[in-house]
Amino acid sequence: MTRSSIYHALGLHMHQPPGNLRLLIESNAWEAEQIIRAYERPVRYALQYRDVAHLHIGFSGVLLEQLLDPGIVDSYRHILDIPEMLARYAEADNIELIGMGYYHPIFPLIPRADWEEQLDRGLSITERAFGRAPRGFWPPEMAFSMEMVPALVQAGYEYVVVDGVHVRPEDGISDVFRPYLACHEGVCINIIPRDRDVSNAQESGLDPNWFQKEVRWRVEGSARPHETRLVTTWSDGENGGWFRQTHEGSGFFGHFFAPYMEHFREDDYPISPVSLSDFLRHTPAEARAQVQTGAWNIGGNSGLDLSQWAGSESQRSAVGAVSRLSARYWDLRRRADGSTVSVDTVSARLERARQLILEAETSCFLFWGDAWIPHLYERTSQAGQGLDAVEAALSALGAETGSLLEPAHPPVDPVPATAHRPAQASGARSGGRGWGGATKASKQASPKTREHKAASLRPGTARTTAPRPKPVRHTGPRRGPGAAAGPGRRGVKRGPRG
Repeated sequence: MTRSSIYHALGLHMHQPPGNLRLLIESNAWEAEQIIRAYERPVRYALQYRDVAHLHIGFSGVLLEQLLDPGIVDSYRHILDIPEMLARYAEADNIELIGMGYYHPIFPLIPRADWEEQLDRGLSITERAFGRAPRGFWPPEMAFSMEMVPALVQAGYEYVVVDGVHVRPEDGISDVFRPYLACHEGVCINIIPRDRDVSNAQESGLDPNWFQKEVRWRVEGSARPHETRLVTTWSDGENGGWFRQTHEGSGFFGHFFAPYMEHFREDDYPISPVSLSDFLRHTPAEARAQVQTGAWNIGGNSGLDLSQWAGSESQRSAVGAVSRLSARYWDLRRRADGSTVSVDTVSARLERARQLILEAETSCFLFWGDAWIPHLYERTSQAGQGLDAVEAALSALGAETGSLLEPAHPPVDPVPATAHRPAQASGARSGGRGWGGATKASKQASPKTREHKAASLRPGTARTTAPRPKPVRHTGPRRGPGAAAGPGRRGVKRGPRG
């Protein structure tokens, strides 16, 4: 098999929950240093190997909010210059930026009325931080459903990465080494299947020799070994000793990435690094597929349902509470728009309630179950109080219910049936991540209709506008000799994750 027939798209996912960078630097300075250095390392190596390297990096909006916070910049200045790091990302044209929802929500579990704002805010802060918009989308926790397709295309995304185990090709032949078109309600987007097994190896430890042997073996056994093959690997980029390793020769970039790039630079490697945008430009997706609702695998949870986030009664109750509060917000927003009440009287309270509701949709609050659900209710409680005040102001001015137009929000979305299964045992928890915030500007326009010109959209449509550990995902299939050598191969992941 020739070198040019196998291409590799390598992605890293970065996220910290609201306020976590400040909490870490104040409570665990060493862990904070490990994490912040994990954000700097990718761009340094990308620029070092600018002639051959291609990387895909996604930052959640709430993490970017923290990295842009002057207080955080000052707190971490003795470790590294955060503004300079972000400027280098903006400069690195061989890093393809990846978008996600601003507050890292589980999209299938939050109200669809909130999807647009989570997407728009995420795009806005990415453009603010790096001066360019992402083309591809990474669903937080890889939680994806086909209903998301029109919203992603409307936002301007050209492709979405999904876990390959959920892809169902129309021809019935499983093949994770090619892109697909996924269509819903007449709207289509490019689907990039992630290779789960090799991604697990990327997360925990591998070397270039093992990687090329494993990939070639898997490609030779695939449904179409003689066609152009795309191997997509994706993992967290700041969790575990493998990525947090400060002795770089023993970590991901020193032990795997740099030697990989050196071999390719010397023209003696059978796999070619590629950006997904370039690959799709030269090898457009033609085959069609559906994607089963699901997420990625975590510990003993296969990701075939959403039980990690909505498997328990308390988790489902929390999901329902957020949905009801969001519906109430849209109702009051419509009533305020249709009344003569002074904008100054209610707009600030509505804006604050809106931000709290979106923040309550952070996946971390559900991931950790009963231990972290109180963080969700802390936000919904404050938002509810704000909406109470808005309703009182409207009522005092004669804006009674029933005298105005019907609410503009859609019905409260139910928790998907796949999420109602009992949560699976996740085993020993030895992994996690920290996560981060929301754009300050709140969108004040009335919600758009569900159709939002869906019928006219196609792929590539231009945009018009103290922490607990997390379960370790399944380890990869086989490891090369380098995976066992050196510290940090299966290092403990700390920091909240969800």
